[in-house]
Amino acid sequence: MDKLTIEIVNISKLCNKATDGEALSAEEGLYLYNEASLGILMETANTIRKIKHPDNDVGWIIDRNVNITNVCFSFCKFCNFCRTARSDEAYVTTMEEYREKINELFEQGGNQILLQGGMHPKFGIEDYCKLFSDLKKEFPTLKFHALGPPEIVHIANLAGLDYEATLVRLRKAGLDSLPGAGAEVLVDRVRHEVSPSKCTTDEWLDVMRVAHRLNLPTSATMMFGHVETLAERIEHLIRIREVQDEVPSGHFGFINFVPWPFMDEGTQLKDKLGISNSVDARAYIRLMAMARIMLNNISHIQASWLTVGQSVAELCLHAGANDFGSIMIEENVVSSAGAKYTMDADRIQRSIRQAGFIPYRRNQKFEKIG
Repeated sequence: MDKLTIEIVNISKLCNKATDGEALSAEEGLYLYNEASLGILMETANTIRKIKHPDNDVGWIIDRNVNITNVCFSFCKFCNFCRTARSDEAYVTTMEEYREKINELFEQGGNQILLQGGMHPKFGIEDYCKLFSDLKKEFPTLKFHALGPPEIVHIANLAGLDYEATLVRLRKAGLDSLPGAGAEVLVDRVRHEVSPSKCTTDEWLDVMRVAHRLNLPTSATMMFGHVETLAERIEHLIRIREVQDEVPSGHFGFINFVPWPFMDEGTQLKDKLGISNSVDARAYIRLMAMARIMLNNISHIQASWLTVGQSVAELCLHAGANDFGSIMIEENVVSSAGAKYTMDADRIQRSIRQAGFIPYRRNQKFEKIG
């Protein structure tokens, strides 16, 4: 056989292996990523999606991002949201501001906040526990999808606690689920370049291992299109998959995976180092398809309409994605770096229908609620 025929046969074998539910190796994944056409990757990912979700439904949720503070010692090179404690623009959200934001959320039919913030050098576990418990007392039906592994590492270090003791205390105070924030790309070479003050890859993954043992629902993410290689993107997916393989039977584990491209506006990476977002529509859809192909043990994959727009997100529903995420009543971090798209509840449902799917409203556990 000539070289082209061999490549076609190899690609076909790997695609069949993936649709059979088998885990591809890093070498196999990278080969597909480099050699398969976008059409073949989309078709393969779509086939896997249909096997996992034959009902043709696409989820969406009403929630709101609320930032506890914009004070952060990390100053990641892709972020222009954080401030020093001495900055005139530094803030810590007040209880009155929480009330206003939460009441607006309830008025729009939501009951969950994505509660995150910078890693404030003086904001410790007692502060978080008091905040969570005070809000739960006032809003007992409110769900907290809160913090993330870098914040858990930071809180644990400040308190001199291990990750389990930290998560147990936060959960008792009101934490309902743990976002996959701060993953960026789970390769230490990359993290050293873009977020050197944040937790390491192993620390991020170890927090999630503990959360899974405690049966705390979690999500996983990837922020890509900056200094990482294609091989490092595949490595990220495999590290996520490996941790998911360790989830105790009957526990939630990673419920979903959300990739989004690096937003470069006003960031150190762009303004000081000349590194711009390298992800166009085709590259985003290609990564989406690879995520579905490589993550054989994660059920839900979300398209980031906030960062890529409605049309690209709709195409992703034919490339492995089965979720459209939140209407995002409020979002301050990636929007500060250039993400400008918006959608309300009606539009997000129309968009899902336009793509040929049936929208269903869900909660963080991906249970249908409407």
